[in-house]
Amino acid sequence: MGKKKSAYQAAGVDIDAKMISLRKAGRMVRATRTSGVLSDLGSFGGMFTAPGRDQVLIASTDGVGTKLKLASMLGRHDTVGQDLVNHCVNDILVHGATPLFFLDYFGVAGFDGRVFQDVVRGLCRACRANGCALLGGETAEMPGLYPQGEYDLVGTIIGSVPRSRLVTGRTIRAGDVLLGLPSTGLHTNGYSLARRIILEQARLSLDTPLPGTRQTIGRALLAVHRSYLRPVQALMKSVSVHGMAHITGGRACCLTIWTR
Repeated sequence: MGKKKSAYQAAGVDIDAKMISLRKAGRMVRATRTSGVLSDLGSFGGMFTAPGRDQVLIASTDGVGTKLKLASMLGRHDTVGQDLVNHCVNDILVHGATPLFFLDYFGVAGFDGRVFQDVVRGLCRACRANGCALLGGETAEMPGLYPQGEYDLVGTIIGSVPRSRLVTGRTIRAGDVLLGLPSTGLHTNGYSLARRIILEQARLSLDTPLPGTRQTIGRALLAVHRSYLRPVQALMKSVSVHGMAHITGGRACCLTIWTR
């Protein structure tokens, strides 16, 4: 006779399966630890050493949007975590900030350990690449709120910048040199329109080869949101940056820099 389901399991929430996956994910998360981390997974709040008094904290929260639908349609979930972290890194980078730590929210109707671990794998990969600790987060299983087979992914990043190097855009002047760093694709905006044009109006398949490339339309649409952290940090060592804008909507995706 099989193990009797708990009332929670019968309602669609499997706590045991979730805890097993969280323990497995913990090994990946611990690999993102940096010198400022003071706590381990499992506490109510993550702990991180406060920067010095001359430092300004910069925070931002964002999501992956409907790019998650494409990830579900293609059955590939190991890149959306990278999208999320890199997007948030870029949002605080425009103020000159270096990322310190990251927190995520993963909301789902029914918990799937494989999907969850793939998402966390992407989060950890991007955190390590950006020198950012994945300090904690929330995994919520809520049947009836989210569509079955889909999930939501949101993140919050905290970074710091010396007050003397804070970039606000207030010093932008006529005559500044304008630099645009290109994107790797649509990044994390415009996917509702892209799906409508490609799948509904053009009636193309995500498996259709993308003309001029060696990849499919689906793989091109899942191209990882680029982190501009390293090239911008290198640039700021040699020139004075007056302002930056992380453009992810409308008709373009790029990082724009005003300098002199």
